[in-house]
Formats: sequence, C-alpha cells, structure tokens
Amino acid sequence: MAEIKSKAEDLAEHAGDYFETQFKLARLNATDKATGLASQGFMFAVVAILALFVLLFTGLGLSWWIGRVINNIVGGFFIVAGVYVLLIALLLLLRKSVIAPVIRNFLIARIYE
Repeated sequence: MAEIKSKAEDLAEHAGDYFETQFKLARLNATDKATGLASQGFMFAVVAILALFVLLFTGLGLSWWIGRVINNIVGGFFIVAGVYVLLIALLLLLRKSVIAPVIRNFLIARIYE
C-alpha cells in the first residue's frame, strides 16, 4: 500500500512539473511571437518613413523638372499632384480585391511563422 501511495505522490509531483513547464513554454512562445511582431512593426515604420521621404523628394524633383520642361513650375506641380491623385484612386479601387487579401495573408503567415 505504501508503494502505491509513493507512486501516486511521484505521479502528482511529475504532473505538476509537467504543467508548470508547459505554462512556461507557452509564455516563452507568446513572448517570442510578440517581440517578433513588434520588431517587424518597428522596421515597417522606419521603412515607411524613409519611403515617404523618397516619395516626397522624388515628387518635388519631378515637379520642378516637368515645370522647367513646360516653362511653368506651378503646372509641373499640378501634373505630379494629378499623378498622385490617380495613384490614390487606383489604390482605393483595388483595396478590397487585391490589396487587403495580400496584407491579410502576409499577416497570417507572420503570426503562424
């Protein structure tokens, strides 16, 4: 009888250790995923800011160049602004059919990675 009691106590102790280890592992996995997503979000923000500057200065340069070609600087700025408006309209038209599924699939792949 004492042997069965000893085995039961060992089993209870091992089960407690097992559940504690599983909890720690789940916490480590969650921390790993959260820090991975946070670092990717930070890098996305940095790249987005740099891309914004590139777009800004490219737009300014293109506007001045087109303005000099047509001898009307203001006209060059309006032409480039019109191109930007067309790009925005295209993005808005394609957001549900093309852009949203691509972003959704990218995020799902990153979460389950």
